[in-house]
Amino acid sequence: MALGPRKRQNIRNFDPSSVMPRRASAFRAAIILSVSAMPVAAAAQRPATSTAALQTEAVQRTREYLRINTTNPPGNEAATMQWFAHILQQEGIPFDTASSAPGRGNIWARLEGNGSKPALVLLHHMDVVPADAKYWSTDPFAATTKDSIIYGRGALDTKTLGIMELEAFLALHRAHVPLDRDVIFMATADEEAGGEYGAGWVVSHHPEAFKGAGLLLNEGGGGDLEPDGRAQFSIEVTQKTPLWLELTATGKPGHGSTPGPASAVNRLIRALHRLQTYEFAPRVVPAVATYLQAIAPAMSDKWRAGFADPQQLIADHNTLMELQIEHPDVAGLLRNTCSITMLQASNKINVIPPEASAQIDCRLLPDQNHDAFLKELAAAINDPAIKIRTIIGFSAAVSSTDSPLYRAMVDEIHENYPNASIAPAVSTGFTDSHWFRDLGVASYGFAPILIPVADESGVHGNDERLSIENIRKGTAMMVDLVKRVAGANAVP
Repeated sequence: MALGPRKRQNIRNFDPSSVMPRRASAFRAAIILSVSAMPVAAAAQRPATSTAALQTEAVQRTREYLRINTTNPPGNEAATMQWFAHILQQEGIPFDTASSAPGRGNIWARLEGNGSKPALVLLHHMDVVPADAKYWSTDPFAATTKDSIIYGRGALDTKTLGIMELEAFLALHRAHVPLDRDVIFMATADEEAGGEYGAGWVVSHHPEAFKGAGLLLNEGGGGDLEPDGRAQFSIEVTQKTPLWLELTATGKPGHGSTPGPASAVNRLIRALHRLQTYEFAPRVVPAVATYLQAIAPAMSDKWRAGFADPQQLIADHNTLMELQIEHPDVAGLLRNTCSITMLQASNKINVIPPEASAQIDCRLLPDQNHDAFLKELAAAINDPAIKIRTIIGFSAAVSSTDSPLYRAMVDEIHENYPNASIAPAVSTGFTDSHWFRDLGVASYGFAPILIPVADESGVHGNDERLSIENIRKGTAMMVDLVKRVAGANAVP
């Protein structure tokens, strides 16, 4: 890993070339000249602080952000780090940048409060998952607008959230809002691949970035708009933990025309079949029980009683199978799971390879001990010759619902959606919040948007999109939320 130097930047000494790829000196000088002139233009226009102006700015910046391709791999977050650096420079806000490897940028900035309360971190990640343009109705990186909806990879995960957080951060700065706590804006790399070059790297190498932090707002929750018009909001307080594993089998190599009975490929297939047909025991952990009971009133007649008493969902095998078909996200919260996702063996059709491997994505319930799980997995595979290697494995923690940030989110939702249900949620996926929960920072996943259920498939899927109305209302809610939590005399 090539570690980049930390750079403290501000409006007086910011050098755009320090966060840009190297180019010819004449071109670089032209860029520096144009950027150095930006504060003058900004000063002449005097950025507005009205809600309407912030909303309009958020829509435009969402389009700009989505057009920067930060597909991971390789990431290329240095481009978006540079983009944020220019915005912060225009605003006259000091900031820091640090690259964990070439092209892998991270950026953060801090507005100082009176120090009477722990700092609030506004976190999002700049990288996105790949998008195959063949299966999209628009260019995934063109930020095309159709019917007042913006299409683009990252619209839901999580570039738009980052813009809402940025606008809230800028609103505090522009209006000189007195703060009881520092507010930190942080955009990081590599979340989609585990965060080792992003939030995890910042935690290890730049603890000063989040010094004094006690609260953190990140992705992982938000609002669902049901077909019947009901609104359900979730605030993520914990998550299943990823345990990504590689299984490797070895055997005698040879020619494809003379197969033996115990090749590496055959041994691996046998092990994977055992894993595929193995059923991890279902159980209801307290955080999941709380979540399901909270959303039970909004469920259909078929499932309402089971959600209110989740033990009913796991008491019968057929019920659990039906749940997996109709509500796979909920079924995933009731047991440990493993998905076989990657396979590798010979690179030539007529060669029996000496080695075959598979990578599996296991997600563990928040209270699951990793060592105990690995023992159970090895027993299920039942082949001591299969080597099991851990790729990544994170710890789990639960953030309390009794905190100023959680209460402020509930109040904000109720003010804007009085009839919405709200639940402290457990996520089947993972986010960068775990890096900070490990340090005792109360971390929550929440985006102030209300997404039609039909649009949720865009997360890591095709035609990822978000309405302009959502961006505008979400920006207004985020500004109000941050003021609720960080403003002087905020509700404790």
